[in-house]
Amino acid sequence: MLQFIYSQLIRLALPFILLRLWWQGRQAPELRINWQQRLGFVPRTSGTVVWVHAVSVGETIAAAPMVRRLLARNPDITILMTAMTDTGLTQAMKMFGDQVQYAYAPYDTPGSIRRFLNRANPRILVIMETEIWPNMIRQSRSRRVPVFLINARLSERSARGYERVKSLVAPIMRSISWVAAQAEKDAERFRRIGVAASKVSVTGSVKFDVDIPEAVRKISFQLRASLSDRPVWIAGSTHEGEEAQILAAHRQILEAHPSALLIIVPRHPERFESVADTIIQQGFSLARRSRGDGLVGAEVYLGDTMGELMMLYGASDAAFVGGSLIKRGGHNPLEPAGWGIPVISGPNVFNFETIYQRLVDDRGVVIVSGADELFQHLSTLFDDVDERRASGQRALSVVNKNRGALDRVVDGIIERV
Repeated sequence: MLQFIYSQLIRLALPFILLRLWWQGRQAPELRINWQQRLGFVPRTSGTVVWVHAVSVGETIAAAPMVRRLLARNPDITILMTAMTDTGLTQAMKMFGDQVQYAYAPYDTPGSIRRFLNRANPRILVIMETEIWPNMIRQSRSRRVPVFLINARLSERSARGYERVKSLVAPIMRSISWVAAQAEKDAERFRRIGVAASKVSVTGSVKFDVDIPEAVRKISFQLRASLSDRPVWIAGSTHEGEEAQILAAHRQILEAHPSALLIIVPRHPERFESVADTIIQQGFSLARRSRGDGLVGAEVYLGDTMGELMMLYGASDAAFVGGSLIKRGGHNPLEPAGWGIPVISGPNVFNFETIYQRLVDDRGVVIVSGADELFQHLSTLFDDVDERRASGQRALSVVNKNRGALDRVVDGIIERV
């Protein structure tokens, strides 16, 4: 009954969801491209199809090493990657080109999911992290399509929320074939909300298996070489409410290091223009990557392109990971850690609690509360080359020490394909 009520509510909401999509498309026309796919009208797919669903950019990047490994292990399979956002699909296309197929994920109405499954005909569904869509999961299992929740994480707050509607959630959880949890506490929370203990494994986080393609390294090294010996720091995946604090810290840095360069990469592309305006209004000289601006004389470099954050991390001497000075829950600190550069974060990192705990335990990250502490730590790193290198190596060692989850996950998927 609860599943039926949920489905009816989603159906009733669908016209308003599509209207919102059309409205957002005024500023971002790419949102209106292939909108029919969101109703399940995707191109028909043949062969052994592994459906990999990643909600947006972060999950897509996390899925990349797994997808590469799957293709290497079994070149005959067809990978169909889906995302809820245009930025997620853009990221996937940038990474894989014509190696995989792409589509928007269908909205979770019974009809949309049915049409999608009829056309895609997947052999297996791999969901990254914690995208729990009742109709997607239940209909897949009703067709005997195994559903894997990979790199799964579940915060205590989310677990309590699911427990409040356990009568709805438990049947969905029982439809999941395998949960590959990041940590034991994630596994315990999934068991609490209805996943059978025998279906839950603790594999670790695949994000520790950081994969930096050689082409990305090459572009990064070229950019770094063009900056000569300038001190460079980056603020990646920033959100509204963070740029002001970041720019305040950079203003103080410039007083001690006049040639310093800050690279800012906002999390969402629709904020590129507003962030550029903020930078100019605060009196900083700005260069924009999308325009190919030269960096001579620039105090701030705006990374307003898609899919280049990993490359820009590699061109920097230290990295601040955004989404953490506000109550957003943070973003992936292992991307800069994989380059062996110092990692700095705000205190709000509940979306990556296991990863951050391991970094904290081995002094691979420094947590700051605001602009002043951010400035103070950056100043120390720029003044002390040995400490900067040691800090970066500590972060990298955490990455290397925790590798291996990817092999366990890929083995589990290959066994069932």
